[in-house]
Amino acid sequence: MTEKDVHQLIDKIHALKAEIQKVIIGQEDIIDQLLICFMAGGHALLEGVPGLAKTLMIRTLSEAVHLNFKRIQFTPDLMPADITGTEVLEEDITSGKKFFKFNHGPIFANIILADEINRTPPKTQAALLEAMQEYEVTYGGKTYSLDKPFFILATQNPVEQSGTFPLPEAQLDRFLFYIQLGYPEEQDEFTILSSTTGSKKVKVESVITGEEIAAVQQLVREVPVNETLISRVNRIVRATRPQTTSVEMVKSWVQWGAGPRAGQAMMLTAKAAALLDGRFAVTPSDIEKVAYPVLRHRMLMNFKAEASGKTTDEITNAILQEIKA
Repeated sequence: MTEKDVHQLIDKIHALKAEIQKVIIGQEDIIDQLLICFMAGGHALLEGVPGLAKTLMIRTLSEAVHLNFKRIQFTPDLMPADITGTEVLEEDITSGKKFFKFNHGPIFANIILADEINRTPPKTQAALLEAMQEYEVTYGGKTYSLDKPFFILATQNPVEQSGTFPLPEAQLDRFLFYIQLGYPEEQDEFTILSSTTGSKKVKVESVITGEEIAAVQQLVREVPVNETLISRVNRIVRATRPQTTSVEMVKSWVQWGAGPRAGQAMMLTAKAAALLDGRFAVTPSDIEKVAYPVLRHRMLMNFKAEASGKTTDEITNAILQEIKA
């Protein structure tokens, strides 16, 4: 890949960001995290109270990308076959013989919006596990490959927990990023009120193809990282584990730390963060930028921490302060 090709791909990602920002006002850090996850080829879990445009952000991303998009609204009565698909009995017109045909479910798209994923039982949630990790679906003893790029964006609300089914740790770990949305800044909220309540509609253009996204994901893996930064990532991840840490907050508040997949995620997304910033080299700031959404769902807090209201972000901050480059 030539230098010109690299710059063209980076320009495409910047154009994608600009299209999203046509619709989503403010929330630049959240958009960056979403794009970093997209560039790294992983899945993202978005959490925020109702009305923060989680679904709108994902739908806008899908409109700006020339790929197939499906939305799955997760409900308590949703079944695994509603996601993966099912076999139906059909008859051959010429021979009269009957046969089973597999009808693909909504999981056979490139971008999947799993809306309110914690509203459906674990059995249905588990239907996503194989697809997220192996990029394939098994039904009736047969395996069906999913098209790439394949990107699952799940949303959940932190409120109204009655009747919900929290995602198990094994499934949470499949998400590259756990992104938390906060309320907009005052000026951003003013702009939202003034610009979204009129008759003018914003048209989102498709600015990047599936082939270009695949090229971006390959380019991310080619971004160099020096051994000092690799060592820091290694030490950060190991510091999340009470058994091997020197960080007092981890010893006091964490029951289980992050596994090796967290280090892989941090490395890959730091490379994507560097590219998004127009650089072909990872810096310490890239690692610090991605550490929070990478570790947020990969540390299990103990009962004392939950009772005291401690968060994984506080733990991550303490680790980053102690483990410098």
